Amino acid sequence: MPGLAPDIAERLTRNSDGLLPAVVQQYDSGEVLMLAWMDDEALHRTLTTGRATYWSRSRGEYWVKGETSGHHQRVHEVRLDCDADTILVKVDQEGPACHTGTRTCFDDGLIEQASA
Repeated sequence: MPGLAPDIAERLTRNSDGLLPAVVQQYDSGEVLMLAWMDDEALHRTLTTGRATYWSRSRGEYWVKGETSGHHQRVHEVRLDCDADTILVKVDQEGPACHTGTRTCFDDGLIEQASA
């Protein structure tokens, strides 16, 4: 069964659970929408289907964003950071990205605003 291309898999620096954080960003505005987790199979599915697929640590299963909510993420671009330990997924988000119903998962969490 085909999986993630070996040249890509060899580049990845995974955590002890075999996962990488995936920062999800709106492709045209740069808005950060959410953070999720991917393993090799989730990344392979994302790259081959164009639909954002993640690994749920709490449920122990793959999930395609929007499969149950209808709030799909159409993948425009996938990048790897300089340390090869974080994935950037640029998407076109349909509807809210957060499971709480907000546009992003970062709408409600201002901890401190930096002074100018």
